[in-house]
Amino acid sequence: MPPDGPPRPGSPPPPPGDGGRAGRGERRARAGGARLAGALAAVGTLAAGAVGGWLIAGGTRDTAPPQPSAAQGFPSAGAGAGRAAAEPLPAAEPLRVAVPSLRIDAPLARLGLARDGSLAAPPENDRNLAGWYAEGTPPGVTGTALIAGHVDTRAGPAVFYRLGALKRGHTVRILRADGRTAVFTVDAVEVYDGRHFPDEKVYGEAARPELRLITCGGGFSRTRQEYLGNVVVFAHLTGSQFGGTAAAPLPWARPPADRFSARSAPRTA
Repeated sequence: MPPDGPPRPGSPPPPPGDGGRAGRGERRARAGGARLAGALAAVGTLAAGAVGGWLIAGGTRDTAPPQPSAAQGFPSAGAGAGRAAAEPLPAAEPLRVAVPSLRIDAPLARLGLARDGSLAAPPENDRNLAGWYAEGTPPGVTGTALIAGHVDTRAGPAVFYRLGALKRGHTVRILRADGRTAVFTVDAVEVYDGRHFPDEKVYGEAARPELRLITCGGGFSRTRQEYLGNVVVFAHLTGSQFGGTAAAPLPWARPPADRFSARSAPRTA
């Protein structure tokens, strides 16, 4: 994400276990929400600055990350469309994220805030790893749960490389430590310029269990060597079951070497 356009998310709901009572826990959550601007901006900044080298060195128009079309965004009526939400689940640690239609099945790391208020992104040495904001809402609980992942690293495409190809109505499955799999239905997939990131729309508190999947996107600047924005998936809880994520592995596959060409890489800036 461009450094001149960091997202400014709203405060996440109080952490599970405090019963929503005002006090130290809620004040800590609100303080974390204020710092979350830098936190999730850092996901984009790290993914753009520390990675993207693969796209610079060998990306082509065929291998560039897919971006969502306008048809996959929210209808003119706005958020809230789609299937009715299921009843909220009790709080539990999320262990894996799966997107069956994209063949994503990845473990989840806990992501917290660093001393400078930024979010520690998932390690780059494991391309098939995503992370959830552990100081916020666990997936399945009332509120907005946040999961972030790299789009690529210098070694090649990463866990959320194909996130922009997700469609409305598809499902995202979160395996939790309590043995339940929370099933979310996708309401919309949108791409935002980092300079005009809709903070409240993406990070604002929800009255039902909702989920956001976030990665870099919006085109790649070869001059600045960073992505220009973010792809965001909006989903809400529509069911749950006991058992695994049941998604196929191998979320990405490196294209043949002869398809790489720096000369034909996307030129957005």
